[in-house]
Amino acid sequence: MEIMDRQEGLIRFQIRHKQAPPVLPAGLSEINAWRQILFLTRLIGRDTGRYAGAGYGNISQRQGPFDAPKHRRRFIISGTQTGGLAVLTEEHYTVVLECNPYQNLVVSEGPLKPSSESLTHGILYDLDHRIRFVMHVHSPHIWRSADALKIAVTRKEAVFGTPEMAEEVRRLFEDTQVRTKYIFAMGGHEDGVVSFGRTASEAGTALLNYLALSFQLLSLNS
Repeated sequence: MEIMDRQEGLIRFQIRHKQAPPVLPAGLSEINAWRQILFLTRLIGRDTGRYAGAGYGNISQRQGPFDAPKHRRRFIISGTQTGGLAVLTEEHYTVVLECNPYQNLVVSEGPLKPSSESLTHGILYDLDHRIRFVMHVHSPHIWRSADALKIAVTRKEAVFGTPEMAEEVRRLFEDTQVRTKYIFAMGGHEDGVVSFGRTASEAGTALLNYLALSFQLLSLNS
């Protein structure tokens, strides 16, 4: 079991991880293409001047069978602390076999332990069976402009990678229009933004569109 402190990138949930061979490269082509776009736009990466130099950002893709019971829905996710790598291979992804926010538990297998945001990814797949991709990035521009952009925001008390954050995501789905905007900001996680979609393009385009809008606001206010 690993439950760490609040430093960026560290795992807080209970994890049962088994070393296993990587997913075949062919199964990663779409997720890895979008991960490359997010790295090039610095939405995923590593900056020695921010977050104590830790890597940030992760991406996941849900796997079939899509009618599996909640908390047993499988998804591929980039491994913990891979944000700073310019190019990922199959060795940098892992499979979450079970994700239960109420037990604060993640069960996984693969070359690396899963991202510290796995619980957040998992609750999104539970809340809407149509979601196939989730992207967690860091964007100071979107995050600081969330209110002006009318993006839903989780409460500041909810720390990333915890059951409290998973419950906040559930609240947003019940109380806001997050389902139709495909994006929300994490109030208690500096610069943290999450997008999701039925396709990788839907999730990624939501991020890039709001990034452009945030730059537009910046130019209008300068």
